[in-house]
Parts: sequence; C-alpha cells; structure tokens
Amino acid sequence: MVATYDVTTDAGKVRLKIGDTDTSNPLFQDAEIDAFLSMEGSDLYRASAAALEAIASNQVMVLKVIRIMDLQTDGAAVARELRQQAASLRQQADEDAVIDFIEWTVDPFAAQEISDNSILRSL
Repeated sequence: MVATYDVTTDAGKVRLKIGDTDTSNPLFQDAEIDAFLSMEGSDLYRASAAALEAIASNQVMVLKVIRIMDLQTDGAAVARELRQQAASLRQQADEDAVIDFIEWTVDPFAAQEISDNSILRSL
C-alpha cells in the first residue's frame, strides 16, 4: 500500500487537516483517503471529518483506558476530542455551502415588484 503526502492534492489536504503527514507511519493509505473523499462528495472538510471519526472509533476499540505504572492512556477521551474536531470540520463545510434563494411567482404585478426591489437594492 502507498501513502503519499502532497498538499497540492485533495488527499494531501485531508492528510494535513487530520495530522496524517508522516508517510513512513501513515494512519491511512492513499486509497483510504480517496475513499473518504469519494464518500463525502470530494468535500475536503467532510472527508477530513470522516477520517477523524474513523480514527476516533479505532481509538475507542484499541486503547480504551490503560494504566501501567506512571503511564496512562484514555482512548475514550482521545475519541471524544477527535469527534469534536470532526464536528467542527462538518460545521465549516456547512458554513461554506452556498444557499441561493429563488423568488417564484406567477403574478405579473408581484414579478414587477420583485424586479423593482432588485433594482433598488443594487443602488
């Protein structure tokens, strides 16, 4: 499997957002990053969020809470933080989405009023 890191590509940008920049020890292979992009409609924020959610699920399964002498890990806490980051990325994606409003009417007088208001707004 291959893992590359090039910030000029969408996969590289996803890697940057999720902190998967060490190609000698990658969290995901290129095909997996491409799958996140494909599943999320090529949206970088949403693909990054999906990757973080996958990491969070893995943290919970693997680490759980472990304490050995003075060393302690808490997979659930790490997973919570990753999910919060994923939620933040999804919110950014929502904020970047453009919503267009369409005025629709069949009344010719209302159509003229809409046209007049549009002209007035542009002044």
